[in-house]
Amino acid sequence: MRGERPPTTSGPGPAEDLPVDPDSPAPLPPEPARPARAGQWDVIAVIALGGGIGSVARYELAQAWPTKTSHFPWATFTTNISGSLLLGILMVYVQEIWPPNRYLRPFLGVGILGGFTTFSTYTVELRGLLATGHLALADAYALTSLIAGFAAVWTGIAATRRLARLPVRRGPRRRSQAGRTATATPPAGPDTDPTTATTTSPGSAR
Repeated sequence: MRGERPPTTSGPGPAEDLPVDPDSPAPLPPEPARPARAGQWDVIAVIALGGGIGSVARYELAQAWPTKTSHFPWATFTTNISGSLLLGILMVYVQEIWPPNRYLRPFLGVGILGGFTTFSTYTVELRGLLATGHLALADAYALTSLIAGFAAVWTGIAATRRLARLPVRRGPRRRSQAGRTATATPPAGPDTDPTTATTTSPGSAR
């Protein structure tokens, strides 16, 4: 019939050329596809084996040294501090003394020491002290665990490097190198006196 509009089809129409803001950033190129990782099930198995050994060792220590209610958790404290000391020793041997090995750090560091030390038990015991109103004991347990842990790691690293006759690191540069650098003669330049090899400012030259 006349006067009727033709039916319209729903759906997206053809793409239209819309104006582009010249100040808008350009679209980023698509990221390249990442290559698939090689199988690491052997490393995971080594970590699981070491974690089981470390966890059993921690359990046996906790059973041999039980903590009474509202007392300082000496078993967990000793576990974490000794584990921090061993971790410092291990890092020197793994990174600077022993040859590279695929399974050494995962087994000893992530596995055994990761299973031997515990942060979850530390937080549960700390929460228990706070819940029972032993605020001073909880504060002492929290602070001494952190401070002693850092000190144990540093002691393990420093003692192992000294016993292995490796230079003890003191920052990005050794002190002897820093002293030689500070007293080194500056290179000659346009404002340098060639007879004394000292830099003079333009205002002091006569």
